[in-house]
Amino acid sequence: MYKFLSNQYHGVLFLDEIAEFTKKTLDMLRQPLESGKVSISRTQATVTYPASFILIGAMNPCPCGYAGSNSHCCTCTSKQIIAYQNKLSGPLRDRFDINLSLLPVHLKTVQTGSEESSSTIRKRVEEARKRQYERYGREICNSRVSYDTLVKTSPLLSDQYRTLQQFSNKKNWSNRTQIKVIRLARTISDLEGSIGITDQSMWEAVKLNSLVERKAGTGIKANGI
Repeated sequence: MYKFLSNQYHGVLFLDEIAEFTKKTLDMLRQPLESGKVSISRTQATVTYPASFILIGAMNPCPCGYAGSNSHCCTCTSKQIIAYQNKLSGPLRDRFDINLSLLPVHLKTVQTGSEESSSTIRKRVEEARKRQYERYGREICNSRVSYDTLVKTSPLLSDQYRTLQQFSNKKNWSNRTQIKVIRLARTISDLEGSIGITDQSMWEAVKLNSLVERKAGTGIKANGI
């Protein structure tokens, strides 16, 4: 077990069908997601290990998997769908940076060839990380730097702050979620090469943190770059 935890440091933990895990197991991820560390307590002692990682989870919109589908009939009741989606507690959802609802991809879908290649995306990420290292004076990213440092180096404009507050009041976002939106907007701006947080990046961050109507499936990611 100790070797497994060590290997997961700075890695990616992907939980497919995340709603099928027990609520207790999922809530145990809250501590390492927040602090980047995990503590194991035994009778004789308590040991703490580094556990900074990216968590990616995928789940169906309902127990049968067809809620909102255009090609299959969902057999679940509204109560069953709500109970299934509530397997992810509110405090755990607060720790996710991005929420995406995904549509099925058909093999006959024509590829336009306009998508970025992996090498191009990697270069943009490397450049974004470099900007963050230079901004904070050490090798630390937007997801881990303190909130005070984040807003000091990248203060929000008054209109951006007002927009964030409006969405926060409408969607009942916690302070943690609002901070994550700011961190995400800062990262999007870094990927675009912008010095400050742009209005467009703030809008994108708000959309990426808002669960839209679930179609064929939902993907969620915690702790981005």
